[in-house]
Amino acid sequence: MLSNSLKQALALIFSLALLTGCESMSTSEEDPMSAEPEMSAENDSAGDESETYSAPEEPEVSAEELAAQKAKEAAMKEQAALREVRTIYFDFDQSTVKSEARAPLAAHAAFLSANPATKVVLEGHCDERGTKEYNIALGERRAKAVARFLKINGVSDSQIETVSYGEERPAATGHNDAAWAKNRRVYIEYQ
Repeated sequence: MLSNSLKQALALIFSLALLTGCESMSTSEEDPMSAEPEMSAENDSAGDESETYSAPEEPEVSAEELAAQKAKEAAMKEQAALREVRTIYFDFDQSTVKSEARAPLAAHAAFLSANPATKVVLEGHCDERGTKEYNIALGERRAKAVARFLKINGVSDSQIETVSYGEERPAATGHNDAAWAKNRRVYIEYQ
């Protein structure tokens, strides 16, 4: 970064060079009376070092400010990417939010708390094992666990609705561990 005195000196040199260039371009055909008022105005401004006539420059950005801006942009992109994860998976017969789901849920919570008019429906789902009544209750517990996480992280009650579909809307139709794992979920539906 340049010091203020160095900036002022460079601005003064630039101004003098500009004035010198303008004087050399004058022709003898000009009316001497019309050039005199401009000369006096130029002399007045040349003696005042605090007043400079240069093109407006973009404000200088320090390396720290540039790094902070890039870090903020990267964080915003990361948050947007995390919000793309809208399906939260659960272990068999569990309604506890897994550790790998916390970062995406935190991103959703940050977005929702920053946008209080936005609402979500949390859809709880289960695999086909268990009775219909049990699976409806388990899907509800899963949806409420996600809702609790969002509320703890600043989302208003009025922004969240929970619903349980139990085993009625499977994501995968197989009858094996891989299919069941995909069905044990909460889906975040933005309204």
